[in-house]
Amino acid sequence: MKNQFLSLALICMLTACDKKKDEAEPKLYEAQETEIVESAIKRGELLISAVGCHDCHSPKKMTDRGPILHPDLLLSGHPADEAIPNYDLETAKNFVLFTPGLTASVGPWGTSFAANITPDDTGIGGWTEKEFLTSIKHGKYKGMENGRNLLPPMPWQTISQLPESDLKAMFAYLQTIKPVKNLVPPPIPPKK
Repeated sequence: MKNQFLSLALICMLTACDKKKDEAEPKLYEAQETEIVESAIKRGELLISAVGCHDCHSPKKMTDRGPILHPDLLLSGHPADEAIPNYDLETAKNFVLFTPGLTASVGPWGTSFAANITPDDTGIGGWTEKEFLTSIKHGKYKGMENGRNLLPPMPWQTISQLPESDLKAMFAYLQTIKPVKNLVPPPIPPKK
């Protein structure tokens, strides 16, 4: 009986020690719910940067370290006065080609130009929130339901998966940035 009591005491001690050891060890990750309060405009600014809108919609300046965003032309689209360099037609049938500033691309669909998404009248200055949502959610040019489709490489299919509140925040932010007058050229059909 004495041996059984000692065995039971030993088991209890080992279990208790293990419990204390487990409780003292830090966990690798523990999710915590925190409420983050931010304005829609700040959220929109974050999203515009995070989803890569500047990659195509902001003209670049070439530096000795490569291209950087042109601070005076942020989100103003393909510069109206920038010519498309000559390219090989056969290559364009099987590849996507970009201009050095990444504001125009050539592929099997022809040549597309990144839109001016600043609040200027040559951009989205006259757009309603509904038109913006139609453009992003349904891939429609200028948010016109019966208009032409947005052309590659605009990733509207991916961006459209964001919650509507995020898309509205993006539109709200775009309405606050510096308007840039820049009438982007229309797309060019594929050359044959």
